[in-house]
Amino acid sequence: MITKKKIEHRSRLKVHIRKRVVGTKERPRLAVFKSLKHVYAQIVDDSTGTTILSVSDISKEVRDQFKDLKGQLALSKKVGELAAKKALEKNITQVVFDRGGYLYHGVVKAMADGAREGGLKF
Repeated sequence: MITKKKIEHRSRLKVHIRKRVVGTKERPRLAVFKSLKHVYAQIVDDSTGTTILSVSDISKEVRDQFKDLKGQLALSKKVGELAAKKALEKNITQVVFDRGGYLYHGVVKAMADGAREGGLKF
């Protein structure tokens, strides 16, 4: 079970990161969220406050692609690749990576690697 102390620590880190990481129209922010079972990625334009696109492993259109993957690392890498593919369709080539207060290893690193392999630069 996640303790209250861990959640408070992550939220403080998230605020500290978001002071510096800002997405613009030319270079939006790739935000990562992970739960115990699923991973999510959003590309956000902070200047207008809009979400350009979002991808997760539970999206209806891609749920079948993820059925054969084992483990959260493979899943998050595939989500990163899919986010990059959708971003390239919308002519987004550069993003700012927002790790959302999580440490840059494991699932978060796999998603970043997948997005890089998909063609995004950050």
